[in-house]
Amino acid sequence: MTYPHRDHPNRHDLDYFFAPRSVAVVGASHNPQKLGYFLMDNLLRERFPGPIYPVNPRGGTILGLKVYPAVQEIPGPVDLAVIAVPAPLVVAALEECGRKGARAAVVISAGFKETGPEGALREQEVAATARRYGIRLVGPNCLGVIDTFHSLNASFAEAMPERWEVAVMSQSGAMATAILDWSRWTDVGFSKFVSLGNMADVTEAELLEYWAEDRETNVVVGYLEGISNGRHFMEAARRLTRNKPLVIMKVGRTAAGARAASSHTGTLATVDYVVEAAFRQTGVVRAETMEELFDFTRCFAYSPLPRGDRVAVVTNAGGPGVMATDAIDRVGLRLATLLPQTQRLLIGALPEAASVQNPVDVLGDAQADRYDAALGAVVADPGVDCVLVLLTPQAMTEPERTARTIISNSRTADKPILVVYMGGVAVERGRHMLERARVPVYFYPERAVRAMAVLVQYARYRRETEELAAPAVARAG
Repeated sequence: MTYPHRDHPNRHDLDYFFAPRSVAVVGASHNPQKLGYFLMDNLLRERFPGPIYPVNPRGGTILGLKVYPAVQEIPGPVDLAVIAVPAPLVVAALEECGRKGARAAVVISAGFKETGPEGALREQEVAATARRYGIRLVGPNCLGVIDTFHSLNASFAEAMPERWEVAVMSQSGAMATAILDWSRWTDVGFSKFVSLGNMADVTEAELLEYWAEDRETNVVVGYLEGISNGRHFMEAARRLTRNKPLVIMKVGRTAAGARAASSHTGTLATVDYVVEAAFRQTGVVRAETMEELFDFTRCFAYSPLPRGDRVAVVTNAGGPGVMATDAIDRVGLRLATLLPQTQRLLIGALPEAASVQNPVDVLGDAQADRYDAALGAVVADPGVDCVLVLLTPQAMTEPERTARTIISNSRTADKPILVVYMGGVAVERGRHMLERARVPVYFYPERAVRAMAVLVQYARYRRETEELAAPAVARAG
């Protein structure tokens, strides 16, 4: 149900989580070691553009802002309330926020259904109070909400991610912090980030519906321990994946894992074969591990969709080329057959000992110019749908200059170019250059090829969906 604001009748009710005009922190703390202080510090550090109202019965000031003893004493309107008080006080805090006219609340506090029957009853009361006042609620038992496009860090995450068009949701606060930390390490940015917690109100399916229409989001990623409503989830996922990839790591596959998920957030974990079937039907890309979740996110965030499954490999070492070929075959992709004119270009640009078949071996002494020539030739070949570039550190290798060459080719290519920089210290700077330039780069061929496979899988799903929709559109016309 939507509760439009009296001043903004066309706003979606979830807008108040991501683009509020003002934020109240109920439970703001004067103590730098307390959660309520971290929340204030994050809002101020990211220069949230609207008023920030700390609320604490002690009054005074926090980080230079006047503290209000009660929500009712705040002089201006409140769009979003961030609540970090002990669980027994949350209902009263929501009551205050409701009387003030708050439109949304993020309940950070724990101590609800994840703790057992008594906590579950308390959570029901929280949800009922929010409904009574028309307040949309994220949580309880969550990390918070982030929107990089609106300079909002209403969370106790350590730092804000970079700005990019990837929206993330997580039912685990700890996994949320891990995902955020990974994003800083790899320079992957996010548009919006939601720690769902116990989902007493806002669900994963509602976020999918919202992000399907969000102009600041082109990829959606999720960590889920359970699905709140299977039918709603499938409808929302299908709507989203018509235009945007959705990558989900769904845990609780085993009976033991399902029990652990239930004790963590109180979520009922759906039987896994049902989840698997639902994902296949709705175009969801499933990540089996956190490594895959990160690998797939990087690939979808930075790559155009391929037209087919034919892969060209450019390498400076035969062994990694064989590894990549094996991986390509294992995941059901095809090694592209290079056109004669492409091979002639390669013969003219590469040493006689180089291989102009696929994989294209530019040899161990290849410098950046040789990679540039090989990349230009295979990217231009209409029989190539995806390109995999492999580099290993050898005496003549130029990891940084080659990275610049790859970046330049990636910016003009209309097909995905995935990169593998194998090694450690010698290739570290080049790998970071690629990450900063938003080129998907991996440590090993198998990981890159697996990411390429899901890119192809999703592109195929999109084409099939569009083909199925075309006759219906024609009939309607």
